[in-house]
Amino acid sequence: MGTEFTASIHLPTEDATSAFGACLSPLLKPGDALLLSGQIGAGKTLLARAIIQSRLAAQGLSEDVPSPTYTLVQTYSDGLAEIWHADLYRLADTSELTELGLDEAFATGIVLIEWPDRLGDEVPDGALSIELAVENGGRRLSLSSSSDRWQSLAPCLEAAANG
Repeated sequence: MGTEFTASIHLPTEDATSAFGACLSPLLKPGDALLLSGQIGAGKTLLARAIIQSRLAAQGLSEDVPSPTYTLVQTYSDGLAEIWHADLYRLADTSELTELGLDEAFATGIVLIEWPDRLGDEVPDGALSIELAVENGGRRLSLSSSSDRWQSLAPCLEAAANG
């Protein structure tokens, strides 16, 4: 089966990237996984932080959202869902995914994964792949998924494109 959803957009500023994350955040539900890929400095943590902080703010909550580079996983709760933010850059083997609890998180939480190539064959069905690449002073955001569920992102893409 081919990809059901693809989109690509240029985000000219960090604010545009954050705005896309804020628009995306209320569309997420338990069982959703976002696979954030791109070179170091492409904006993966910036986007994850915007998504998490927007979900928290919608419930009147506020929390610092650091990069989980050294802790591997940070968890948050907005009162509606548990949000997992994982950075798998330092993961040595896919067997460590179970130790981190990601297998359960994929079923019950909203999971944001930086460096998803470290998942190997453990990529959840219907995950949204988000690739960020530095481009023309901003970044190129490329989205793809085997699920057409992500068609609901069209308004967020249009808003980001129009600044």
